[in-house]
Amino acid sequence: EGTKTVTEKEKMCAQMLYDANYDRALLEERDKAKDLCHQYNQLCPSDRASQQEVLKKLLGKTGENFILTAPFWCDYGYNIELGENFYANHNLVILDGAKVTFGDNVWIGGNTVICPGVHIGSNVIIDAGSVVTKDIPDWAVAAGNPCKVIRKITEADKDRYKK
Repeated sequence: EGTKTVTEKEKMCAQMLYDANYDRALLEERDKAKDLCHQYNQLCPSDRASQQEVLKKLLGKTGENFILTAPFWCDYGYNIELGENFYANHNLVILDGAKVTFGDNVWIGGNTVICPGVHIGSNVIIDAGSVVTKDIPDWAVAAGNPCKVIRKITEADKDRYKK
């Protein structure tokens, strides 16, 4: 009996070293995602209904309430899961060769890069210009390159910024 050849996509999904540059399926999936990102980035900022429609086609999972301020770029889209009340400012890049998940009530500053396989918890603030290479826990303010937790969000913060 012969052994089954493992595809580059299967390697990617298993978080193994893979080569995405010659795998037809991955190339097609990236092209589809880049086309949807391009379409999204060309929409009028006030056309929120069309923005939501394109993002729901692109992303693996979203809450009901989410905003990604254009421009936004990702590799595949289907590996991205957004929690409820997600907000990202301009120039978010999510490299989603592995699943990237966000909890609820997440604010991502402008010019941020999220690397593959990262989980960002609920009630998190990621400062502008950060490069997130590792998981960020719930109730944290994080910043930098590489992005690190600067401090926990406290009860005093919650009282100060109540809606």
